[in-house]
Amino acid sequence: MPSNDVRILAQAAVPTAVVGAVAAVVGGVVAGGDGVIGAVVATLVVILFMGIGLYVLQRTAKSLPHLFQAMGLMLYAAQILLLFVFVAAFKNTTLFHPKVFALTLVAGTLTWIAAQTRAHMKSKILYVEPDSATSSTGDKPGNSGHSS
Repeated sequence: MPSNDVRILAQAAVPTAVVGAVAAVVGGVVAGGDGVIGAVVATLVVILFMGIGLYVLQRTAKSLPHLFQAMGLMLYAAQILLLFVFVAAFKNTTLFHPKVFALTLVAGTLTWIAAQTRAHMKSKILYVEPDSATSSTGDKPGNSGHSS
């Protein structure tokens, strides 16, 4: 991954992990050990799902830039649906506290999306890649269009 992608990933994952840690403390106070486990599992699920999604989106942007926007919308819709599936699948589990799990999943997802949006807005990403051949020689390219 290029350094800019890693920077965006870190700027989204760190706040999500902080929210997960706070949720684990609150879950521990409210629901005991099951609440801590539920918050930790939910945080790991969010970081894993959203991190993989960011990786797929960055790969799509590089290889198929014309599909980037549609892929982003489809990816976020698929991620939200998968997170709903996780909530439904673990609704009656005894492995951890399901309400703490669900609330941490929602809080982590919202935190990830907000942090990723902020990181992307603050990053300086070139939308036109400079041509290395013309910039190293200093020559200006000639007009290749129709001259009248």
